[in-house]
Amino acid sequence: MKRILSLFLIIIFFISLPSFTFAQEASEDVGSLESGTIDSQFEYIYNVSNNFQEYKVVKRSNLDQLKANILDSMSTMRTEVGDLKLLIVKEKDSINNLKTILATAETEKLAAIAEKDNFSFLGMGIHKGVYSSLMWILVAVLAGALAIFSFQYFTSFKKIKKAQKDLAEVQEEFENHRKNMLERERKLKRELVDAQLGR
Repeated sequence: MKRILSLFLIIIFFISLPSFTFAQEASEDVGSLESGTIDSQFEYIYNVSNNFQEYKVVKRSNLDQLKANILDSMSTMRTEVGDLKLLIVKEKDSINNLKTILATAETEKLAAIAEKDNFSFLGMGIHKGVYSSLMWILVAVLAGALAIFSFQYFTSFKKIKKAQKDLAEVQEEFENHRKNMLERERKLKRELVDAQLGR
């Protein structure tokens, strides 16, 4: 019976041995020093290291590989940081160039607006708003002058009409007076002739 039991244990041992080694390989494949992040590589070394009292015993080759990986990562990061610094410098230069172009464009825009709003009038540069105001003032002055001259014309026209009417009345009175004087003169001449004949 002892033999059967020992044979049974041996068979169970050989059957479980492949699954045990497969589990170990699977746990080793969970992480590696060939790929993954630095955190996962540290985790991998921690998992594959042996325990000695309260310490972890790490293989020198694993430690050297981790160091090489970290140095390689740092070198790559330094290169990336250098590239990013160059990119930042280029972007700053580009931004400064764009600011210069924007300032130039703003100056040109203001000059174009000033040129559009100003023009030469009688040899002087004048703003369109001032010119417009001057023109409206000139129109108002001319309209006022026209109103004054029209008023004076109509006033003078009325005076002339009145004077013509007065002249016509005076001429009519003069004509009536002349007629009366002629008649009176004739009458006096008749009376004179009658008086001379009557002598």
